[in-house]
Amino acid sequence: MIWSKTFIPTLKENPQEAESTSHRLLLRAGLVRMLMAGAYSYLPLGLKALNNIQKIIREEMDASAAAEVLLPALQPLELWQKTGRDKDIGEVMVRFTDRRGRKVCLGPTHEEVITDLVKSHVSSYKQLPLILYQIQTKFRDEMRPRFGLIRGCEFIMKDAYSFDKDEAGLDKNYQVMYEAYKRIFKRCGLDILTTEADSGVMGGKVSHEFMVPAKDGEDVVLKCRSCNAVKTYKEGDKEACAKCGADTDKMNCIEVGHIFKLGTKYSSLLGANFLDAQGKLLPIIMGCYGIGVSRLVSAVIEQNNDDAGIIWPKQVAPYQVIILPLEASNNQIMEAALGLYKSLQDNKIEVLLDDRDERAGVKFKDADLLGIPTQIIIGKEFLKSAAMELKKRASGEKIIKAAQDLISIISE
Repeated sequence: MIWSKTFIPTLKENPQEAESTSHRLLLRAGLVRMLMAGAYSYLPLGLKALNNIQKIIREEMDASAAAEVLLPALQPLELWQKTGRDKDIGEVMVRFTDRRGRKVCLGPTHEEVITDLVKSHVSSYKQLPLILYQIQTKFRDEMRPRFGLIRGCEFIMKDAYSFDKDEAGLDKNYQVMYEAYKRIFKRCGLDILTTEADSGVMGGKVSHEFMVPAKDGEDVVLKCRSCNAVKTYKEGDKEACAKCGADTDKMNCIEVGHIFKLGTKYSSLLGANFLDAQGKLLPIIMGCYGIGVSRLVSAVIEQNNDDAGIIWPKQVAPYQVIILPLEASNNQIMEAALGLYKSLQDNKIEVLLDDRDERAGVKFKDADLLGIPTQIIIGKEFLKSAAMELKKRASGEKIIKAAQDLISIISE
């Protein structure tokens, strides 16, 4: 992509509304813009990073034998009344009466909807196990939306649901999802803490949260100094470590994933039953597995930044390379930049060419702010020796080579 052909409205100063490191950098790097508190527009670079995260999630879900669906955001309130969660979730749920007089809501989650779908089409143990997932926009009427994409009124989630005939099947699928989540977060460039957690209004007897340590995180965990056991912190907690008794440290974190063994909470209430091998009618045993997809964009930035800006992990970065011709008015430099741009595209490398007629300092600052992993600088040295400079954003390492040599280095 050519800079002048896309939309990257970077900011020189920190926005007043920014409440966290990721919020500040999302706004300064031109990744998102706030329409109102809790609702954000994704601009081209932000959307590309979001799409890259979704690609990672889809690859890992598909590899785990989960099938993708897309469920309605618009849901009948009567489904929620059958499980009682219309009262459990309360005012957080966005609800209204449509022109036909139907009471409806904008889904904050989809357990009721997926259970209703499966009960209509699964009736025998021979159709189980089954794992379905979706990536969908959710809506919650948050009283205090905060920290940009971390706590919003409109956000994107991946939720998966497993359906089994017995507890052994649930245990197996729960472990499959647990391992898939660890791979997803690793591929996103994140260090994760996993904690046993309270299931809350979701229900079920077992759940785990996946936490990203971050100084601006609004969740708190206790990590043992001796055995490294991690526990979600609640006001009034002492659990010294509950496993070994050693002292613990409080750590601020961002919750990016939560998985639950739901059991039969939803299937029994909504009539999602199956016939077992003996012809006995039983409720389907369910699991639920959620990832905050849009929240992951913020979490990645929280763990990957410095004073100059974002440092994108390779698989999440909106582009792999940014080309910086330092004198855009110089035909020789721009021809070299365009030639390199085409060569990288031919090698299937996503590249951004900064063709703006700006000072070198402005281009350097914006390149560091955007955090694209590899910078290629074409300046006066090129006019002398046809050499270009490659700079790695994360380490600051510099390599000076001819264009063709740099293409080989990047491709590797």
